[in-house]
Amino acid sequence: MNFAMWAYPWDVLDLGIDAVAADFGRARLNGINLAASYHAGRFFQPRSPVRKSCFPEDGTIYFRPNPALWADRAIVPKVADLVVEHGDILADLIRQQDRTGLPIACWTVCLHNTRLGLLHPGACTRDAFGDPSYYSLCPSHPEVRAYAITLVQDLARHYRPQTIQLESPGFMGGYHHGFHHEKDGVGLTPEDDFLLSLCFCDACLQRAAAARIDGRAAQHTVRTWIQETADRAVPHPRWPDFASRGPDVFRDHPEVEAYVLWRFEPVTSLVAAIRAAADPGTRIELIDVNDGWRSGSDIAALGKSCDGILFCAYDRSSAAVGADTEAVRHMLPPDCALSVGMRLFYPEMQSAQAIVARSVAAARAGATQLHYYNYGLVPAARLDWVRAAVDAVQP
Repeated sequence: MNFAMWAYPWDVLDLGIDAVAADFGRARLNGINLAASYHAGRFFQPRSPVRKSCFPEDGTIYFRPNPALWADRAIVPKVADLVVEHGDILADLIRQQDRTGLPIACWTVCLHNTRLGLLHPGACTRDAFGDPSYYSLCPSHPEVRAYAITLVQDLARHYRPQTIQLESPGFMGGYHHGFHHEKDGVGLTPEDDFLLSLCFCDACLQRAAAARIDGRAAQHTVRTWIQETADRAVPHPRWPDFASRGPDVFRDHPEVEAYVLWRFEPVTSLVAAIRAAADPGTRIELIDVNDGWRSGSDIAALGKSCDGILFCAYDRSSAAVGADTEAVRHMLPPDCALSVGMRLFYPEMQSAQAIVARSVAAARAGATQLHYYNYGLVPAARLDWVRAAVDAVQP
């Protein structure tokens, strides 16, 4: 079984390749998932000798692209200053992977990109009122699709990593997404959060119409619901059990249900196009979570379009990890690999026993790989928790 951990390029830069390899050896890990394209944030770095707070550059890539592939693209990536100033960390890790024993997976954020959204507002998702979500590029937009396909093609053909992990190749599954100083004085319910994330941009409406889906009717209904929310003195959910239900929550509103189900098409077809354009020697895996339908992810269909699904089993008991992993496994074709990701964050994980129990549950339920989040964000002592989990799964 493969055991890997997500890491950032600045982790490797600050600590050095040899120290990182030693830490991964301490945890008995045999793979590293390195961010190759990432978004902004503020991260507390407990072990870095260089910085304790890190503010990554927004919406940049951590590799050197092939200019020829991007010559006719309207949307192009920016190489992170970290790479320009300190060198190609991804290339260094790949070059030394035989020595370190750490095969590389390129953890690649696709459409969650505020920098590109601000530069290309016409390519952003837009809510029922036409307002753009600048952090979310739309998977229906032709130039966005070309960007995502070329991004992965460039990585796969130039660097030839073992795996490329696709994060956010679809719609953002909620209105709230940790944007800078988000404000909500209404008290948006889970259903409101989802409704505000539904995209009704021109590209979506045109693509839906081609599939004989009346997006305009769905937009009218959703706009009415959101306005009702905005007019209420206090929140009042239409569906108190929304968080635990799937798309059939809209079955009494067929125009909305049809539109929500249609959103699977642009995401599934984009992932299939990414797989077709990438080097065949590199595996293409999709990072997804339960309730991925909110981001347009049809797990069963996506399992036929790529090489594997990486299910992030966050905020779950060990019993729930096992049950949900088994459910995802049943959705996938036999030849589609299933990986499970878990966070090492406190208080979600309070001891070695907690991560051991969840790891064992995932493995017993059919996971073929286990991934842990995140190397640079947790104390070194939690590497021993990971080792305990690896030893429990694979003595």
